[in-house]
Amino acid sequence: MKTTILVDNTALFDRMFVAEHGFSAYIEAEGKQVLFDTGYSDAVVRNAQKMKIHLLDLDYIILSHGHFDHTGGLWHIIHLFMEAIIEDTPHRIPRLIAHPCCFLPRPKPPLGDIGSVLTADEVQRIMPLELSAGPVSLSPNLFFLGEIEQKFPFERSLPGPRRIVTPDGSVQEDRIPDDTSLAFRSRDGLVVITGCAHAGICNTVEYAKKICGENRVHDIVGGLHLRSPGPQLDGTLAYFKDLRISSLHAGHCTSLAAKVALAQVAPLQECGVGLRLEYADPLKSGR
Repeated sequence: MKTTILVDNTALFDRMFVAEHGFSAYIEAEGKQVLFDTGYSDAVVRNAQKMKIHLLDLDYIILSHGHFDHTGGLWHIIHLFMEAIIEDTPHRIPRLIAHPCCFLPRPKPPLGDIGSVLTADEVQRIMPLELSAGPVSLSPNLFFLGEIEQKFPFERSLPGPRRIVTPDGSVQEDRIPDDTSLAFRSRDGLVVITGCAHAGICNTVEYAKKICGENRVHDIVGGLHLRSPGPQLDGTLAYFKDLRISSLHAGHCTSLAAKVALAQVAPLQECGVGLRLEYADPLKSGR
C-alpha cells in the first residue's frame, strides 16, 4: 500500500507544492486507487498534477467528514471529470463513499455553513454516491470505518456553537457523527489514515482494531485534532505510550504543542504535502 499526501497545512522542505488548511491523501492499495478527502481548494488538483498522480483513474473518493477543509476540493475534482466527459478524455468515474450526515448543512456562527458547498444530490449527478454509517471494504485489507464507536470519555468533546441541520429541517448540536477514517491491514500492523479524528484518535484506533481484526498498529497518518494541553491530550499521551506504534505522521489539525508532547511518547515523523509512504501488503495464505 502506498500513500501520498496531496493536501496538508504544510509542504515538505524544498518542494513547490501548495499547502493550505485542509487534508487529502492519495492511496494505492491492492489494485485500487483511492482519494481520501479533497482539501479546501483546487490545491488537490494542482498538487496531484505536479506529482503525476492521475485523478481521472480513481476507483473511490472517500470523505472523512463534511467540513469545508476536507470537501472543498470536490467541486474542482467534479469539474475535472466533467471536462473529461466533454473532451472524451480517458477516465473512470469513481464511487464516492461518506457517512449519511456528511453533506448536511452545518451552521457555526458567525459562519452560516462550514460544511460541504455541494449537496448529495449535486454529487450524484456526476458519480455514484454511497452513504454508509457502517464499515465498507474497499479492498481485501483497506476499510472505510464508518461511524466511530465512542470508548474513551476524555475524547467526548462539547459541540460549542456547532450545529447541524437534519433532513427534516430541525437544527441540532453537531457532534460530528460523520467523522471517520481509513484503515489498512499491512504486514506489520494497522495503518490508520485520518482526516481530523474529531471522534478521537484513540477511539478511532480502537475501532479500527475491531473492524480489521488486528491489534498491532504500525502507523497513523493525518490530522489528530489535538491543540492545547488538557484532559484529551493527557489521555491521548497515556494511550500512545502503551500503543507501541512504529511511526506517527501527525499533520493538519495537530498543533505544535501537541506534536512536541506526542514526540515524547511516540516516534513522531514529519508530515506534509509531497510525503510518500509505503507499507508491506499482508502475506497471502499459502506463501
